[in-house]
Amino acid sequence: MAGFAVAGCLAYAVDLGLFLWLRGPVGLGPLTAKSLSFLAGCTVAYAGNAVGTYRGATAGTSRLRQAAVFLAVNLAGALVQLACLGISHYVLGLTSRRADVVSGAGIGMALATCLRFWGTRRLVFRISGGTRRKTRRA
Repeated sequence: MAGFAVAGCLAYAVDLGLFLWLRGPVGLGPLTAKSLSFLAGCTVAYAGNAVGTYRGATAGTSRLRQAAVFLAVNLAGALVQLACLGISHYVLGLTSRRADVVSGAGIGMALATCLRFWGTRRLVFRISGGTRRKTRRA
């Protein structure tokens, strides 16, 4: 779980930083900015998990299939984030930058992270044969 958290924190930093820049100085709308920042964060998350966290847990799995399923899991998470952001911004009328950050990068990210952790562990980086890699505790 620690490796997933490290990869996720790096991806979150990229996602949040890019979102704030695209939303602020660049002047993009909230959903466009979030979509672009998501793609950058997703790329960082995949690299961190494939090279670090789950590097030995994918025997017999092609990288292309793995990347496709990872993208699908992360798109589901992105939809959760975009739904939180869209509801806050367009339905509730909370249109400030702070409200966009809280709903998209706070509440939406928390909910999406739960979905991504489950999906990444169960669907993307699994050991063939359905067995789990055993880890030693220090």
